[in-house]
Amino acid sequence: MNIILLGPPGAGKGTQAQRLVERHGMRQLSTGDMLRAAVKAATPVGLQAKAVMERGELVSDEIVSALIGEELDAMGPETGAIFDGYPRTAAQAEALDGILGQRGRSLDHVIELDVNEDALVERITGRFTCANCGKGYHDKFEQPKVAGVCDKCGSTEFKRRPDDNEETVRTRMAEYRAKTAPILPIYETRGIVSRVDGMADMDQVTDAIEQVIAS
Repeated sequence: MNIILLGPPGAGKGTQAQRLVERHGMRQLSTGDMLRAAVKAATPVGLQAKAVMERGELVSDEIVSALIGEELDAMGPETGAIFDGYPRTAAQAEALDGILGQRGRSLDHVIELDVNEDALVERITGRFTCANCGKGYHDKFEQPKVAGVCDKCGSTEFKRRPDDNEETVRTRMAEYRAKTAPILPIYETRGIVSRVDGMADMDQVTDAIEQVIAS
């Protein structure tokens, strides 16, 4: 099975992708991660990408396509793929069809984690973690049992990510909408787009995704 998983930062896409990997033995193909790995391993495509990046240029669609092809070949035909962060344009969507077709694969589902922007802002801006053990908390949804003391390790030091602020979150949402807008109609005409409530409980989101891929 081959799926595209869509969702803005903070929607829980990474968690759900990891659960698909664990449950179904699928491989999450994140173009950023693949690019770094290929450069580090000095594969033929990695060397090409490295030369481009060293010139300060953006890696072309052709190189990204070759990278995905390389990864799919290494996976073998029996392993399903979760595409994360690709495609982002109509041209990339067309390229992905070609990459998959050459390997006897096709896209089965495009699953979007649908979120409410205001609720997502509240979810992300309220997050903080224990500076010592990393346990996560939230201003509204999960405070430490004893104020100012970590439930897990007893530390009194907490931290917040500097980019977990409203302006940054809304900018990320706008960027996400701009990037996904061109590709969703392509897949909607094929009848393979499903939307799942990304604001639901994490396990409910997982169950909803399982229902989609079982259909």
